[in-house]
Amino acid sequence: MLKGIPKILSPELLMVLAEMGHSDRIVISDGNFPAESMGKDAIVIRCDGHGVPELLDAILQLFPLDTYVEHPVNLMEVMPGDDVETPIWDTYKEIIAKYDERGAKAVGNIERFAFYEEAKKAYAIIATGESALYANVMLQKGVVTD
Repeated sequence: MLKGIPKILSPELLMVLAEMGHSDRIVISDGNFPAESMGKDAIVIRCDGHGVPELLDAILQLFPLDTYVEHPVNLMEVMPGDDVETPIWDTYKEIIAKYDERGAKAVGNIERFAFYEEAKKAYAIIATGESALYANVMLQKGVVTD
């Protein structure tokens, strides 16, 4: 155990976060996301007993968001015709605002199948047990300045 490190971050996940460089991306996926098939060229970390918000909060304590892109955080858009509410997105924006001065302006949306294509290029995918629909979030790492 270490002091000051959120306990939800496993040694494997800490190693991945430390290995990632500027502009590398990580996906924190909901329980329905095809993490294993999307992550064939990525590191897949299982966090099945946890939800996305608690992991997002813990990761952003250590992980700077990219300041060189408009949207270093991207969510999967709801498919036309899906009657789905996404209150979890508001939770994400509140968490992001704690760690990045851009707040909700740092968050963009990517069409579902384009999100899958981008996820295939991610450095890592964290597979959670999150039950909210359209709860996938992709983070792009920035530069550590201190």
